[in-house]
Amino acid sequence: MDDLARSKEKLLQRYIDEGIANSPSTINAFRKVPREEFVPPNVREAAYDDRPLPIACEQTISAPHYLK
Repeated sequence: MDDLARSKEKLLQRYIDEGIANSPSTINAFRKVPREEFVPPNVREAAYDDRPLPIACEQTISAPHYLK
């Protein structure tokens, strides 16, 4: 398992433990969608930080915890 995959699972486990991710469909979607592919290469390593990340045109991708 690479670093991004570990970060993703760690964040997901935190969400499960905190009750943020509590449905099987949400958990499966979180595992399937590669957030790192939606951010620029220079912030890819932060894809699973629980914060918004910059994308094009001075916009951001929302923090993952908004998945409720």
